[in-house]
Amino acid sequence: MSVISVADVENANGVLVIGARDLLTPLAADRAKELNVRVERSAARAAAPALAKSAPTQHAANRPVSAALAPDRPVSRQGAVQPGALSGALYRRGAPVPSQMRVDDARSHATADSRPKAAVIGAGHVGAMTALRLAETSLFSRVTLVDIVPGLAAGLALDMWHSSGLRGFTTRIEGSTELSALQGADYVVMTAGRPRQPGMTRTDLTGVNAEIIGGVADGLRNHAPKAVVVVVTNPLEEMTYLMAKRTGFPPNRVIGMAGVLDSARFCSLVALEGIAQPQDVKAIALGSHGAEMVIPLSLATINGQPLEQSLPADRLSALVERARDSGAEVVKLLQKGSAYFSPAESAAAMVAAMAGNSDTIIAACVQSGGAYGVLDTRIGLPVRLGADGVKEIIKLPLRTDEHAALAEAAHSIAKRIAELE
Repeated sequence: MSVISVADVENANGVLVIGARDLLTPLAADRAKELNVRVERSAARAAAPALAKSAPTQHAANRPVSAALAPDRPVSRQGAVQPGALSGALYRRGAPVPSQMRVDDARSHATADSRPKAAVIGAGHVGAMTALRLAETSLFSRVTLVDIVPGLAAGLALDMWHSSGLRGFTTRIEGSTELSALQGADYVVMTAGRPRQPGMTRTDLTGVNAEIIGGVADGLRNHAPKAVVVVVTNPLEEMTYLMAKRTGFPPNRVIGMAGVLDSARFCSLVALEGIAQPQDVKAIALGSHGAEMVIPLSLATINGQPLEQSLPADRLSALVERARDSGAEVVKLLQKGSAYFSPAESAAAMVAAMAGNSDTIIAACVQSGGAYGVLDTRIGLPVRLGADGVKEIIKLPLRTDEHAALAEAAHSIAKRIAELE
């Protein structure tokens, strides 16, 4: 009897023939499904797996998938498992392998999960949706959801994990009430905070959310000192600044999520004009996540052509204004609560881009460092992301009026941050 591992599956050429009594590990079975490798059992006992290149026999083709991927087990004529047969738990992912079946060699250690770890703080709508979206990428070995409400994060995490087979993701999801669960996290998304209610501005949230940011920052410094932090909590620029100050993390590792969301909102609104699909529109939202949002229309395109040639100036101005106020529009319609689908999607997209080291250029709230000639403050600028956060600020050819609007936004943000101090 041999133990069939992930390496055997990966070396197969579409079909893997194994012996009648060979043991196919749970991970190997899962990997076979992922690679569309068909596993067949030979009638004769085999000492090692063989790589089959011929077409499957009629008998094998008619076998159910579960039978093809599970080791044969002794059964009685009535179909009951005979005494001494291996437990069915062995065939489930994560089940312990009996000592006589363990393979303690270099090949078994090579299957250790080296994917990065992510965490989301706050199990409200935005946080829960962000955690699920991150898990669904399968880019991470683990996503940890943290919330102070007893059982909330753990319950949601378990519920999400129950969908893993349906959605086909391999990232484990865990929940906790303790910031110590952030230990070892490479990426952390901060969503905890009081949401906006009708009639409230983002600035109205400053006091209460600043206190929450402070406590979380201490936990990050102690338990995840090397993490890249993506801040979603409003007011965005002020909370991003405060997170960086309290953690002491370098500027490249504390990023505010705003530009991705605002850019997506604008593109989706343009699509409502009936001239394109959202993915056909390319635009970037800079400045603040609020009244000082700047969308450089000179750079906006639709299917590669200037957007300003497709819509009149007054209509474009109206779309920019609606994008700027989209968060408040959703709050007003909901009457209770605020947007969470698109903010979660945006935050998850940022983290996935970094984990995949995609070099993606996006808009994000970062330390300006004097770029674009604006004040050195936290402001939405075009950046290139990498595995360690912000790699560089990208210089775009803005028009004079767009430069002026960006400078005005920087001045307003710097003033609010000074008041926060």
